[in-house]
Amino acid sequence: MNVKRYLPILQWLPHYQRDTLTRDLLAAVIVTIMLIPQSLAYAMLAGLPAEVGLYASVLPLVAYAIFGTSRTLAVGPVAVVSLMTAAALGNIATPGSAEYVGAALVLALLSGLILTLMGLARLGFLANFLSHPVISGFITASGLIIAAGQLRHLLGVEASGHNLVELLIGLGREVGNIHLATFLIGLGTLVFLYSTRRWLKGALLNLGAPAMVADLLTKAAPIVAVAVTTLVTWGFQLDQQGVAVVGSIPAGLPPISLPGFEVGLWQELLMAALLISIVGFVESVSVGQTLAAKRRQRIDPNQELIGLGSANLAAAFSGGMPVTGGFSRSVVNFDAGAQTPAAGAFTAVGIGVAALLLTPLIAYLPVATLAATIIIAVLSLVDLPIIVRTWRYSHSDFAAMFATIAVTLGNGVESGILAGVGLSLALHLYRTSRPHSAVIGRVPGSEHFRNVERYSVETVPFLCILRVDESLYFANARYLEDTVMEVVTRQPDVKHVVLACQAVNVIDASALESLETINHRLQDAGVTLHLAEVKGPVMDRLQTTAFCKELTGFVFLSTYSAWVALTQPSNALYPEQAICPQATSLPLSFESNVPNSPGLTVKGVTAEPVHTRSL
Repeated sequence: MNVKRYLPILQWLPHYQRDTLTRDLLAAVIVTIMLIPQSLAYAMLAGLPAEVGLYASVLPLVAYAIFGTSRTLAVGPVAVVSLMTAAALGNIATPGSAEYVGAALVLALLSGLILTLMGLARLGFLANFLSHPVISGFITASGLIIAAGQLRHLLGVEASGHNLVELLIGLGREVGNIHLATFLIGLGTLVFLYSTRRWLKGALLNLGAPAMVADLLTKAAPIVAVAVTTLVTWGFQLDQQGVAVVGSIPAGLPPISLPGFEVGLWQELLMAALLISIVGFVESVSVGQTLAAKRRQRIDPNQELIGLGSANLAAAFSGGMPVTGGFSRSVVNFDAGAQTPAAGAFTAVGIGVAALLLTPLIAYLPVATLAATIIIAVLSLVDLPIIVRTWRYSHSDFAAMFATIAVTLGNGVESGILAGVGLSLALHLYRTSRPHSAVIGRVPGSEHFRNVERYSVETVPFLCILRVDESLYFANARYLEDTVMEVVTRQPDVKHVVLACQAVNVIDASALESLETINHRLQDAGVTLHLAEVKGPVMDRLQTTAFCKELTGFVFLSTYSAWVALTQPSNALYPEQAICPQATSLPLSFESNVPNSPGLTVKGVTAEPVHTRSL
């Protein structure tokens, strides 16, 4: 077993240098500044005590540094996974209670086990079942739900709901109860964070500030907002006037925790853990691959499953919550110059120091400040223009995206992602069950063949070449039978049918039976069936069956070989042009297969003249 494959840290640690250390430390400082308020905010979003967010940003980062393959991915609590955590635990216990926290540990443990097992089984490809439109629709809808859910903290009112409709109705009922001081703090923080994100960096650059300094000050804006609003709340004792604050946070490093092992709870959380694992993995790998490509690096999706799984297992045993790679943090980590996963480990040290020394200072932090931080962070995930672009490009993909958005907004995150995946698979099965096929002819003077409906090509009445543009499996096997027989019915003079299989990567058992049926039906109708351009792996499987022996025609190396053999019999040397291993059992006399009709006479055989078809 290759140890370095499962411990990627052994690939870069032996080559670690002082210059790399300096860059990783600088990136860690910047990400730590950004991660402290985010960790607190995302824990609150998940319905957990604020310190849980800090705990989830320590040991999980160390675990990923050991097992992860991305050099710049920053792991920790993220908005979408926090929302899914809240949705999964909301019906199990009261948010913030000991039972709720315990269930969060179980959820992290299950997610860690699922991810790790998937990685060991090399099942990273399963994430491909979540199409980009579905993921985009899900994240957009989740961003809207998260932002709407934080408005109650921004306004200082009590409103709840599991979907956008319920949240908006609840907020509408509480409009008259807005807490003025809370609203002013929240609105002020919201405007400040939006302004700094939109204009601060550009303004500093125009003033001549170095790019690194401008970027650092921009990323530090949430820390400034936290510090200022905390001081204002403490100085004016606003907590005694109704402004909700974080309250006392236990100081100390993450405790060693043991998730519960109640079978009923595990069963109840299993599906939620699976969805969180898949969504988190897709988000993480997408970010990791994008950043790796910019430096001509690569990541291993299967090892990423193990890396993320180990991070979640670490969270489960250190009082944390489900984690994954975050987009904004990873981009900041990349831009700050992180060279190795050690930057994440250094970030964990910084968060650990904050949990040990800074928690007493956070007691007066307004919840409205964290709500504003969340709203600004998640609104960058809302991508409304992609809805229009998807509609213009593919109505079926738009249908999957729209269903995901609608169900997520109307019925919650779990239902939304399941609806999107289900509809995507259904649309895929529908499209592949009706594979595109085309009758093709020869482009004059060349060895190329194109659709007779699109190009001016040469055809002959006694020969039909049908190109199949999809792998053949149970869902489209019957459709292929109908297509072939329909084509033959439309061309009563046809004596040879060639299936051009250059796009066929798989022929399953159902499709094999259909090919056998087609062969027999054509034989009964006096038509010979041939195959062309069959790929090696597909041919290997066909060779183990009786199909090649029963095939009335030949398997040709190329479509052009079939054309030459069937239209110019003087040049047709079947043993050389046909690649079917049972060629000796097939009819080797071309004369017996070519129809007698007026036209060109070759080797005593009369063939039809070539005709040209065009649009």
